[in-house]
Amino acid sequence: MKKLTLSIALLASILTAKAQDTTCTMVRSNEVIEFNYQTSKIISSYDNKKTIIINIGYQEVLCLHLYDDKLRVRKVISTYSDGETTIQVLDSKDDVYFTPLGVVKVEVRRPRFFILR
Repeated sequence: MKKLTLSIALLASILTAKAQDTTCTMVRSNEVIEFNYQTSKIISSYDNKKTIIINIGYQEVLCLHLYDDKLRVRKVISTYSDGETTIQVLDSKDDVYFTPLGVVKVEVRRPRFFILR
């Protein structure tokens, strides 16, 4: 799992370097915070206890910070410009994920308890 996370982080950093713009969103248990990637200045903040849908512009990358108070997982569904979707179950204790280029919408579901396998 650590190798996968490292690979995703490396890929994300490469994609971010080539991207024209990076959108940043922190998803907490009951709150969504959007902020500037370069300055970390908060752009907007609002309460939300439901599924979150984030639209991403052309040639943008989403920096998604999942920050729940307890060890949880969240289902994240990414939709690409060609209509293809990918579903990931991501740790949400305090982790940052980047979307690849071509993703136009990200759906972040409510947190679920972490299940040991």
